Amino acid sequence: MSQRSIQAEKLGILGGGQLGRMLIQSALDFNLDIKILDPDENAPCRKVAGEFVVGKLTDFETVYNFGKNCDVISIEIENVNTDALKKLQAEGRKVFPQPDVIELIQDKRTQKQFYKENNIPTAEFVLTENRNDVRNHKSFLPAVNKLGKEGYDGRGVQILRSESDLDKAFDAKGLLEKLINFKKEIAVIVARNEKGEVTSFPPVELVFHPEANLVEYLFAPAEISESVALEADSIAKKVISKLDMVGLLAVEMFVDQEDHVLVNEVAPRPHNSGHQTIEANYTSQYEQHLRAIFDLPLGNTEALIPSAMVNLLGEDGYTGQAKYEGLDDVMRQKGIHIHLYGKKLTKPFRKMGHVTIIDEDIIALKEKVNFVKQTLKVIA
Repeated sequence: MSQRSIQAEKLGILGGGQLGRMLIQSALDFNLDIKILDPDENAPCRKVAGEFVVGKLTDFETVYNFGKNCDVISIEIENVNTDALKKLQAEGRKVFPQPDVIELIQDKRTQKQFYKENNIPTAEFVLTENRNDVRNHKSFLPAVNKLGKEGYDGRGVQILRSESDLDKAFDAKGLLEKLINFKKEIAVIVARNEKGEVTSFPPVELVFHPEANLVEYLFAPAEISESVALEADSIAKKVISKLDMVGLLAVEMFVDQEDHVLVNEVAPRPHNSGHQTIEANYTSQYEQHLRAIFDLPLGNTEALIPSAMVNLLGEDGYTGQAKYEGLDDVMRQKGIHIHLYGKKLTKPFRKMGHVTIIDEDIIALKEKVNFVKQTLKVIA
């Protein structure tokens, strides 16, 4: 029988947002010592981390000095200095996901090329250098124009439908991706530990906010055929295995009108599409991430009950001290769990929290989603 004391190991996390906050909540169960680096002194992790360091995630010296006394280093956001992480890795620190994987995923151009080289189904694309270069590919429209680097939560992504849209193309390195006539957006979260053990969560169905271009709510399980679910699962496992990645990977995919599954993009960390696993699955995505990076046996990912997740976004037109209208009405409902992120100030479409809803009855589940969306508002 093997023996180990993971509580003797210090985990450093780059990023102190809500994902880091929920990772800490899970890490407490393992007695882990958590150290956080974030540029915002009022980040959601500030009051719950064992140690909180204010500093820039993209600065070499800051990241290197932060990681020197950590045993394991992980991320909750991709926009970090990978050169510092490579040096830490070379000096014996465990960095998961590995710096070269983070680097590949940081650039949507190299990410798309990786799919193509490894026969992973994805939308047809062309790489572009600047706005003029996009104009040279007007015959490729309608297409999605994506910035290569630093786009997230709907930023750095736009649809160019016709020649009249070409003037708004990004004037930087990016890509054009064929606009897919999809019927569903789904996600599969997959995990892999150092031993190479791989597990995946059942596919979830994502519904995006029409204005903010980020997930508004999701349903689990996704309403898809068994063959589509198996294909999505197989693709997600192939992606993490081909990356040779250790940790948690969220794979966002399109299901087109012919039921083909295409990878849209991935995130090498806990993800918005896995929040509901805290209440609805045997193992949460946060616990699974910790199990993976500490090379522990991966947990059972089966769902205990159908679930949904609604993102709590700051209401349009409100900026200031956050107030939660309708909170009591929502909390009176059976199977509704509120998660607030510790952000004192709200602004339009800012992620302020999420609500998980569980119910054996899918119709009742969907009714509760609409009730939460209509009732609970983040105002100022």
